[in-house]
Amino acid sequence: MNQAHFPLDADPQETREWRESLQAVIEAGGRPRAHYLLDQLDALDVQQHGDLHTRAWTAYTNTIPPERQPAYPGDLAIERRLNAMIRWNAMVMVLRAGRHSNVGGHIATYQSAAVMYDVGFDHFFRGRTETFDGDMIYIQGHSAPGIYGRAYVEGRISAEQMDNFRREAGREGLSSYPHPRLMPGFWQFPTVSMGLGPLTAAYQARYMRYLEYRGLKQHQGRKVWAFLGDGEMDQPESLAAISLAGRERLDNLVFVVNCNLQRLDGPVRGNAKVIQELEGTFRAAGWNVIKVIWGSGWDELLARDHSGLLRQRMMECVDGDYQTFKSQSGGAYVREHFFGRYPELLALVAHMSDDEIWALARGGHDPQKVFAAYQQAVNTSGRPSVVLAKTVKGFGMGEAGEGQNINHQLKKMSADAVRAFRDRFDLPVSDGQLEEMPYLRPQPGSAEALYFAQRRQAQGGQLPARLTQVDPLPLPPLSTFNVQLQGSGDRGQSTTMGFVRILTTLLKDPELGRLVIPIVPDESRTFGMEGLFRQIGIHSFLGQLYTPQDAGQLSYYKESKDGQILQEGINESGAICSWIAAGTAYSNHGLATIPFYIFYSMFGLQRVGDLAWAAADARTRGFLLGATSGRTTLMGEGLQHDDGHSHVLSSVIPSCVSYDPTYNFELAVIIHDGLRRMYVDQEDIYYYITLLNENYPHPALPDGAEAGILKGLHLLRPAAADSTAQPRVQLMGSGAILREVLAAADLLQQDFAIASDVWSATSLTELRRDGLAAERWNLLHPADEPRVPYVQQCLQDHAGPVVVATDYMKIVGDQIRPFINDRRFIALGTDGFGRSDTRESLRTFFEVDRHFIVLAALKALADDGHVERGLLQQAIDRYGIDTGKPDPAAA
Repeated sequence: MNQAHFPLDADPQETREWRESLQAVIEAGGRPRAHYLLDQLDALDVQQHGDLHTRAWTAYTNTIPPERQPAYPGDLAIERRLNAMIRWNAMVMVLRAGRHSNVGGHIATYQSAAVMYDVGFDHFFRGRTETFDGDMIYIQGHSAPGIYGRAYVEGRISAEQMDNFRREAGREGLSSYPHPRLMPGFWQFPTVSMGLGPLTAAYQARYMRYLEYRGLKQHQGRKVWAFLGDGEMDQPESLAAISLAGRERLDNLVFVVNCNLQRLDGPVRGNAKVIQELEGTFRAAGWNVIKVIWGSGWDELLARDHSGLLRQRMMECVDGDYQTFKSQSGGAYVREHFFGRYPELLALVAHMSDDEIWALARGGHDPQKVFAAYQQAVNTSGRPSVVLAKTVKGFGMGEAGEGQNINHQLKKMSADAVRAFRDRFDLPVSDGQLEEMPYLRPQPGSAEALYFAQRRQAQGGQLPARLTQVDPLPLPPLSTFNVQLQGSGDRGQSTTMGFVRILTTLLKDPELGRLVIPIVPDESRTFGMEGLFRQIGIHSFLGQLYTPQDAGQLSYYKESKDGQILQEGINESGAICSWIAAGTAYSNHGLATIPFYIFYSMFGLQRVGDLAWAAADARTRGFLLGATSGRTTLMGEGLQHDDGHSHVLSSVIPSCVSYDPTYNFELAVIIHDGLRRMYVDQEDIYYYITLLNENYPHPALPDGAEAGILKGLHLLRPAAADSTAQPRVQLMGSGAILREVLAAADLLQQDFAIASDVWSATSLTELRRDGLAAERWNLLHPADEPRVPYVQQCLQDHAGPVVVATDYMKIVGDQIRPFINDRRFIALGTDGFGRSDTRESLRTFFEVDRHFIVLAALKALADDGHVERGLLQQAIDRYGIDTGKPDPAAA
């Protein structure tokens, strides 16, 4: 596909007649009629030959010909001078940073994309105003220096901040890439983890439409712009959502792919053409594709290319050739190696000097071509648009790095290279200032300053900019969840069902109900949520064009335009992108929505960990529910489904608050407090809560337990009052294993006369964070009263060693080991790969059942000298423990 050229015409007369006939049809019946006839010819060819002879790509020329190019609305001369200043600021910021701290940075990417950003900022990107919520702009991560350079010209960033680029610890600096977590009032979206920008941008555009269909926001014609790199498009995530955007006709979405033909180490498609490849991919997905390949200087040459030989030569050259052409210094090489292939092409440029040939620009560096592309993109309805703009990586850097494989890592430039850059862009920097490399902005009152301010005023508020807070939401009282707080009596129930009932209660809340966003990948029935189908509907931009197979049932599959459930199919990446969009709606839409994304816990953080980290960077607020959690709770599924480590993964995300509740009253207290923290106090955190599919009775909320539940530990069942003379052990458990801990306490008392206090450890991660905070305080405040970690406070009046058992790896329990002073401590967990079996067998296999908990307690007491060591063998014999079984962590 990429190297194919246009074959020579064997019968020009016949070709002309076909073309004239097609033109006549267009004039008489319009393009739809002409397209119908072309489709009929294609169908005939397929019918006769069994395959489709067609192309997914067009000629290697601009999509918009000069005669359809709109007049440029701006002052090109002034914009060129402003563009040069921003380029300079971006470059010297990196060079100055390297000089004073050697922190580095990237120069070449922004230099290739500068015109595409400037045309957007000057004429298309609309900021937030009192009546308009603003466009969303996903900035390519490595272009951040140019955005800072523009912000300096605007006066939003000082020279001191520019000099603190990539130096943020203990000073007011600038983050290396777009990071809302680090610059919450500036950056809108994190993008430098490549591939996540395009994926999340598509779902942001879809969520914008979702809010409009549901009547939560008015349609304002806002756009989501995503600036991407051609090398970035190799990430599977980059293309993962383009079918969604095409299928849902998201004409509020514009991708701009900077095709500078280079990855980090070399060509993107050295032996092919990345623009042609991407064109075919996006066209097949239903996108409007706009190619911006050649600058205005090529228009006259293409107009004189009557034979098509120039177009053929453009197709013959692969991207490796084009990179080489621009890495050479001068037009003589291009004349010889590009035009020189055919005598006719040499004749075509015979009137041009080498300098004029060298000045033939690529389309992404031509503001008029870029403007035409953007104009068509924003005016296209019914389809998303992608602009494929060809540029030169390191444009303007000359011999220091223009079009060279090494330029992505280039963080330093010689004095001669800096001087050449100044001269190339005619910058107002004297020879005496070159060593200083000053930042540039227009003189106050100058034509450039006035024009710059006028263009931003015309486009609304500043960009990028991020709204940090909205009005707090009303918090219902905890008693709203009385059904969960009062317990289930003798009836068995899972915490997953408890969650569904909490969710149903919130959906009925007159204030919050419309703002609750249930998100499911494709497991609603597994989680018992099918009752919500009819109640609130599944969102579909088309509504429901069919009669569902289960229409006669109570919980039939109901789709509607204003449906509330986002049912994403078997698509965890898409589901968490919808969750991120909903969880950042307070910032992007000025509307706080409350997303609950429920999934198989094994298919959560393990599968979409990078997106979970990006969610934290984006300051997402919302709830992640890891259902069917734990390594032993999901019977019969095995290695790919049994989660024993999601709480390890969640623990490494600083803004993720993790809980592993066992009972519905704990779940209700946790969700209620999460609503307070995120939607009343507006903390930039999110929750990961694991749920179980195991049915058992649930007790009522114990008096005064709320604080302990939230801190991560509360006393569920104290030892009997008459057991004070007995040896004592502290047993802790969470999630699926807490009930085994309770059973172990009974066995210890019944079989060995050992007393146990049983603690529900709702969050071992939060206990660890509390302990670390206390340690830090004590380190920094030696003269003050030492702070005591919460877990130590809990244990002060409870003697004996500590045994912690969870359905997760031992490292989860081990998190609190440093904060229990000198007590004996044993953590039981499910290290190793999952297995298929019953819950009982799996808990024995992983050594977390009641018998192993008893054995661990006896071991800790014996090591402390409180019981005879012979009790261990008695327990092994009594409970039939296989001491020769393989270590599950190594099996």
